[in-house]
Amino acid sequence: MPEQTHVYDRLRSEILDLERTPGARLTERGLESQLSASRTPLRAALMRLESEGLVERVGRAWQVSPIDLGEIGALSELRGALETAAVRLSCDRAPADAITSLRTRLGEFDIAQPNDAGVRAGTHFHVELASLSGNHFFADAVASAMTRLARTRWLEVRTEDARRLAWQEHREIVDLVTARDADAAADRIHHHIVATHERLLASLDADARTLRARGLAVVR
Repeated sequence: MPEQTHVYDRLRSEILDLERTPGARLTERGLESQLSASRTPLRAALMRLESEGLVERVGRAWQVSPIDLGEIGALSELRGALETAAVRLSCDRAPADAITSLRTRLGEFDIAQPNDAGVRAGTHFHVELASLSGNHFFADAVASAMTRLARTRWLEVRTEDARRLAWQEHREIVDLVTARDADAAADRIHHHIVATHERLLASLDADARTLRARGLAVVR
């Protein structure tokens, strides 16, 4: 694996899993030592993460991007528009075997897995559902939005009950796509996106003190 890819993958994983907390300072010299990386691949990895909204420049240094509630709200609005349009097309265009495959993988998910597995499974579900529209631009846009939301979704699905609720809502959406009910599927996925956003805000409010104690920077 090229060094740049290795450094990028490791940093991205640590940021999304909150091992590197939002607002944490990053220095190139410190990262070189921690990751056993050389300067050029490290800078390339940081620039790539910057393009994804996961890190940002602070003077000559870097920091893990704070969790921005305004951005989260805007991304939820974007997802609402994108995914309702995509699921309508999926109901019309998706091959039956592709829907069955998505349904099968959804049924195989173990709710008892750690929440990072839940976040990855949720991302794959939404991106694949959008890809069933037959228009890869929908899937690409959904994947980009989900990347920027990954850390906050980690917070939202910390409990097994939260993962179970998300799984149930995903299953209801797939059932409606299977039935080719475009109106109902669009309504259900829009409700799911709005409800997920509301649960996240409630989680952040309830745990604000604990999150601050862990050093998580949240911008309102």
